[in-house]
Amino acid sequence: MDKLKEKPSASEAGAVSDIAAKSASGKKRPPRKKSEGLTLKVVEHVGVVIIDQPDKKVNTINSGLIPSFTKILAKIEGSEEIIGALIISGKKDCFIAGADIEELQACKTAAAASALSEQAQQLLAKIEASSKPIVAAITGSCLGGGLETALACHYRIATNNSKTLFGLPEVMLGLLPGAGGTQRLVRLIGLQKALPMMLTGAPIKASKAKKIGLVDYVSYTSDLQELGIRAVKRLAAKEIRPRPKPKGQLQRLIEDSTLGQDFVFKKAKESVLSKTRGLYPAPLAIVETVKSGLTLGKRAGFKKESEEFGRLSQTSEAAGLISLYFAQTALKKSRWGEPKKEAKTIGILGAGLMGAGIGVVSVQKNFNVRIKDITSSALEQGYKEIYKELDRKVRRGRLSGFERNRLLAHVTMQSDLHNFKDCELVIEAVFEDLTLKHKVVKELEGVMRSDAVLASNTSALPIEDIASAAKHPERILGMHYFSPVPKMPLLEIIVTTKTSPEAIAQAFAVGQRQGKTVVVVKDGPGFYTTRILAPYTDEAANVLLEGYDVNHLDEAMLLFGFPVGPIKLIDEVGIDVAQHVATSLGKAFGSRVTSLNPDMLNAFLEKGMLGRKSGAGFYLYNKANNSLLHKCLGAKDSERTVNPRALELLRSYAKASAKSISDVVLVQKRLTYRLINEAAHCLQDGILSQAMDGDIGAVFGIGFPPMKGGPFRYCDQIGVQAVVDDLKRFHDTYGERFSPAPLLVDMAKGGKRFYNA
Repeated sequence: MDKLKEKPSASEAGAVSDIAAKSASGKKRPPRKKSEGLTLKVVEHVGVVIIDQPDKKVNTINSGLIPSFTKILAKIEGSEEIIGALIISGKKDCFIAGADIEELQACKTAAAASALSEQAQQLLAKIEASSKPIVAAITGSCLGGGLETALACHYRIATNNSKTLFGLPEVMLGLLPGAGGTQRLVRLIGLQKALPMMLTGAPIKASKAKKIGLVDYVSYTSDLQELGIRAVKRLAAKEIRPRPKPKGQLQRLIEDSTLGQDFVFKKAKESVLSKTRGLYPAPLAIVETVKSGLTLGKRAGFKKESEEFGRLSQTSEAAGLISLYFAQTALKKSRWGEPKKEAKTIGILGAGLMGAGIGVVSVQKNFNVRIKDITSSALEQGYKEIYKELDRKVRRGRLSGFERNRLLAHVTMQSDLHNFKDCELVIEAVFEDLTLKHKVVKELEGVMRSDAVLASNTSALPIEDIASAAKHPERILGMHYFSPVPKMPLLEIIVTTKTSPEAIAQAFAVGQRQGKTVVVVKDGPGFYTTRILAPYTDEAANVLLEGYDVNHLDEAMLLFGFPVGPIKLIDEVGIDVAQHVATSLGKAFGSRVTSLNPDMLNAFLEKGMLGRKSGAGFYLYNKANNSLLHKCLGAKDSERTVNPRALELLRSYAKASAKSISDVVLVQKRLTYRLINEAAHCLQDGILSQAMDGDIGAVFGIGFPPMKGGPFRYCDQIGVQAVVDDLKRFHDTYGERFSPAPLLVDMAKGGKRFYNA
């Protein structure tokens, strides 16, 4: 394909014709028409199909586009003038971003969704069956239906830039690829490479796409149309031929035999069940659909794909995941507008794990970062953490060594505040102590610019209390990041009655640029995420005091869909932190949030059992044991066992009147309903402005099961009345902590929902 780089001759460059302007006989035709964002023109006898849907930031596949696309393909096929076609996007950073999710959501039956899938399959089958070569020229996102369109083409070229990404992310919406992707991807790149792409939904860059045979040619030039036209012409002249990447000997041995395929499918199912615990139906459906196509043939595979697409579209899991997708999309738009001045430099007070984590996500988005701490050892450790995170991306091929060093050059570690006057935003990430934070606020106000924003990264202290020491409280808000910052997607911005709209706009813009999903909540003890997590972990401890097994409790909530059990979560956060939060929220909300005897957690602290960071909490955290005996017994490295001393403490504080619990569903309801109930209190109290914010905050901040859509969406799913009835029943059995929120009671009486659909 090196010849693709050659420039066309002068005659070729001048031979630009328009299919709608001139025919082979020389008679003029009407000007070309645009239909549903499709334009067809002829350049050097190549039909160039430009997808550029009006009034949309990205192109999507929908039922309105399909008839227009079908007509254009017929014109290309029937024209003697056209030797082949090029499909290209008119948008800067998007080929096709996927299917129209709103259209899919409007399907109220599996049959209707299956029909959408079949329409898309039929369109792409026409592309694949064309007697003329069709090339996809890709720059920007090529995801879902976009990649399925490219797979149906005979040849694929792509630009090598960071925004060009290939993927089939349907599994993240509880679906599977519905336009032939489950069949074509496997046949193009092989079973072992295709299944992970479909089962994880993770996108890949152009360079990797070329390496695995998904893309035929990667361009480092900007004129993708010129390059694509040349590819079509060479394909038509049979100078080049589209060929799948040859399989290696081992790959042939595994994938080209029934025995090998069965082995791959068996391992894929085991991996899916291990990671999802069977809570997500889409991954298993993907495995079965791919298997159907390979064992029964492509036609059977397409039929199975459309049927499964329809079935999955009507599941509660898809409904929950799709609702989160729309919520994330809606929250990308700031209600406070754009800040008057774009932030370029961010100051961070505190070089610990949190401060370093904020530094990493900031410098990766090309902010200048200045980190201040009081000791050289803290600064050195903070810099090492930033380097380690960037270097991890280098080792995974996501950054070059040069790029890592360039980013590090924008990080300044310092022991004073001498150049914090240049920062548009300063984030303090010091210890959770109000006196210390007051001192920090006064110091920073002495050096910061008059228009700069000061944010506190606190998880529980009210922002109004922190801002009480400030001369300009309108410039102060909270920016609650979650640990580890580079991995956790949520940023919770907390505003007081005095916080200015400009300060909110600046913090929101910075958070979005850092790659975070941002929710804005009002100030109050525990804000939103910490406040709803506290009663959840409080009830977990209550269940333990009733004699429930520690491991079984964590397992019960994993089976409900949480990514980590509540007891392990307490250990990970730190029992000292949990005790601090429980004490402060207990003062604010009483037993509704914190019902435990505080002496129990204090006893853990007195014995030095702080959780993972001290090597012991509710569990023991052992160093890796690589002995042969250890492995033969099937034990895992760094295996976690219940701490015997923790069990002794639990027994000493056990509830004498407690009855033994064996009902897993009862345990799941008790923990989850206390979380939901407190979320309703937050909405009732005005901490949340809308249920959507609460669902996003709970899922992306504390791990509420994504396939349930968040506490409010889940409450709608099972019925507000059913939740209230259970809360009342639990109130009669366990006490005041289960008293239902007045908002829930009123909604149940009126038969209302949090969402209209």
